[in-house]
Amino acid sequence: MSESRVALITGGGSGIGAAVARQLLHAGHRVAVTGRGEERLRGFAEELGRPGELLTFVGDTAVYDDVRAAVDATVKAFGRLDTVVANAGFATHDTVAEGDPAGWTDMVLTNVLGPALLIRASIDALKETRGRIVLVGSVAGFVHGPGNIYGATKWAVTGLAENTRRQVTEWGVGVTLVAPGRVETPFWDSYGSLPPGHLLTAEQIADSVVWALGQPEGVDVNTVVVRPVGQPV
Repeated sequence: MSESRVALITGGGSGIGAAVARQLLHAGHRVAVTGRGEERLRGFAEELGRPGELLTFVGDTAVYDDVRAAVDATVKAFGRLDTVVANAGFATHDTVAEGDPAGWTDMVLTNVLGPALLIRASIDALKETRGRIVLVGSVAGFVHGPGNIYGATKWAVTGLAENTRRQVTEWGVGVTLVAPGRVETPFWDSYGSLPPGHLLTAEQIADSVVWALGQPEGVDVNTVVVRPVGQPV
């Protein structure tokens, strides 16, 4: 088994996922990223010069066959899997009392089912390397927001992280929940504008992910909440 570590990142073609991929590649990891948009993934690979250490897979994080295929192809190409980062997610930016239910199903499946499917698809490979599962949650998964359906999905991710940790820790697999506050990413595109106040960058959140991955053997950092200074909730 090659010693160079391998990471698989969902929603890795832009935003936080892409920032994590860049940093891990720079650190000498081999990286696979998934996403729904073939053009976006192609552009990301071209931006990096199409390195041999990068794989891209088009697929839906809420479809188990797509997730399983990406995991299997990554292990086949690189010989191992050390880290999975469940990053894919989005918000409909509406509320339970006044929003449009048409968008909720896709959001719940992507934000909640997607991370669970990634865990299920990758756990056997992670047992072999005593690797790590990283779930990208949100401050919205710790703080109640009026009518916030997106927040409810991130509360679910917060629970999934701890429920998963309690099972997989006996197999030597670590679990880290990284819960960002407001970050300047394509997340806000459907909102129509960036929120007021200071925002973190995707690279700053990637710093936290990479920091968690770099902990000494036997250390399991479980929850990292990262807000920009000035965000009160």
